[in-house]
Amino acid sequence: MVQSSTAPSLSSAHPSSSTDLDTRLDETTQTGEPISAHIVKVEPGESAQAKVMEARIYGSPLEALCGHVWVPSRDPKKLPMCEDCKSIYEMYRMMNDGLNDQPTE
Repeated sequence: MVQSSTAPSLSSAHPSSSTDLDTRLDETTQTGEPISAHIVKVEPGESAQAKVMEARIYGSPLEALCGHVWVPSRDPKKLPMCEDCKSIYEMYRMMNDGLNDQPTE
C-alpha cells in the first residue's frame, strides 16, 4: 500500500522571499496653530533663555508675545519663527531703542 505524504513541502512552508513594501505616506492633517518658535515674554532684567530652560525642566507653561501659551519641548532653532511674535517684537523694537535686532541677542 502506498501512502501519500501530507507533510507540507518546503516551498509552501516558507513564504516567498520577495517582500512587498507599502510605500504610501501617512498623511496627517494639522489642526490648530502650526508648530513654530515663539518669542517669550520676559520682565525687564530677566533672561528669556533662563526662563525657557526653567520651563523645560519643571514643565511649566510660558506665554509668547503673540499670546500663545505652551510648555517648551523642541529646539526653537529648528522651527520657523512665529510671524505674530516677529511683528510684535519689531513694533517694540521701533518704540524702544534698547532692543536688539534679534530677540536672542
